[in-house]
Amino acid sequence: MLRMTRRWCSLLLAALCMTIPLRAQEQPTVPNTPPEQADTAGKPQLKWGLEAKMNYRRSEDNRFQVPFDDFDLLKLPPGQTKGFEETVNAGAHIELSDVSLFLDGIWSESLKAHLKVDFISLYERNPTSTGTQTNVDEAWVQLGRETGHALLAPRSSLYVRIGKMGKFERQNDRHLESYGLVSTAFNRIEDVGVEIGADLGRHLYVKGSYTAGNPVFMRDPNALAGDNGTPEVLASPIPHPNPKLKTGIVILYDARVQDIDQKHPQTGLALGWRTADSEGRNGIDLMAWGRERKMATGGTIQGSAYGTDLDLLNGPFDPDNKFSYAIKNDRKREAGGNLWLYFGGFSFFGQYVDQDLAGLPRTGIEGEAAWSFDLPLVWSLGGQQLFSTITPAMRYSKLDNKFQKPAQTPSPSFSWDWEKIDAGLRLGIVGATDLTVEYAKNDFILANGAHRNNNEYLATFRWRM
Repeated sequence: MLRMTRRWCSLLLAALCMTIPLRAQEQPTVPNTPPEQADTAGKPQLKWGLEAKMNYRRSEDNRFQVPFDDFDLLKLPPGQTKGFEETVNAGAHIELSDVSLFLDGIWSESLKAHLKVDFISLYERNPTSTGTQTNVDEAWVQLGRETGHALLAPRSSLYVRIGKMGKFERQNDRHLESYGLVSTAFNRIEDVGVEIGADLGRHLYVKGSYTAGNPVFMRDPNALAGDNGTPEVLASPIPHPNPKLKTGIVILYDARVQDIDQKHPQTGLALGWRTADSEGRNGIDLMAWGRERKMATGGTIQGSAYGTDLDLLNGPFDPDNKFSYAIKNDRKREAGGNLWLYFGGFSFFGQYVDQDLAGLPRTGIEGEAAWSFDLPLVWSLGGQQLFSTITPAMRYSKLDNKFQKPAQTPSPSFSWDWEKIDAGLRLGIVGATDLTVEYAKNDFILANGAHRNNNEYLATFRWRM
């Protein structure tokens, strides 16, 4: 199993501390800050940080009947003869969703290391009640210099990044705490392997990767992933248990890497073009990319008895494939395009993805627009401006599943068409502390053509040091 153990983390931290002096973390560099404006002190240094997120969440109470009669192992709630896909945890809740530790080692412009450890991972845990709570979210070492999106490269260069990292097509400067349908389905979770990139002059660049590949599993696209195949239900002595956390209304998505699967590696390739002004405030970046791997015949998710990849699509606990989706092969392929646009305080990110999932086609489109405004100085606290910035943001995402569900399945929502609008604003309170308030309008079309929704309010207070 791929588990970044405490011993591994301790060794990495010890190595960093022996090599470079400890220094408190500064405010993170904005993604479109020009390289010449980044912190390039001539001596090695360690930047560290701590972040905590407290949330108020209010989720609508919805459930949709599942056309599945064979629930001997899945167990139905009390008094029901058929199952439901339900809101994970309906109602209003205050919860601590995450505490994260950051470490960045910088020896030079061409040698860097990054570590991010999450200690609660409430909104990433899958299943929510039994998934991993302490997780090494990112851990990588980079040789060479990478130019940020929508920036002019100072010169031709090459970089190699090794470890656990986000995919190169992922949006890393989200302005809302939620995720869109496309970002959830295709690139929310980090992968493990090697990424290589090259600047071919100031405008053109290429990237490639060779990674383990994220297993295909299911989760609700709202805040909580949901519980599917958990021991609380499957091993319960009660004939029809009613767990606190429900299944969620789920989509197929790339889940957390469970182990290094040498038999099913994933390859990725990207080609991009960018231009920008000399200050780096205004710029545009276009990237075409693709990924491919073979799907495993079976796999596991920690905390769930359900399988991943082809085992999930064939139906849970179904060796005869009686409840299988119409899979045709073992290929998983994505091709897509990205757009990053920056103009002063305005930013836009757009992504299109076309996927073939074992012969099941689906497409997705997502766009996020945000505009950050500096507020006038009215109050101060501890020598820092109180209420310094406000950033309204809106995201639209759509997922078209161009395949049919089987006659009986515990997860008909895999094949529904989805549309989601996330709207909110982020208020800079003081220093690195902010508050994000947002609303998710999450709509989908059932197999009978009826339109339904599962909406959610989310407020996030984020404290960083």
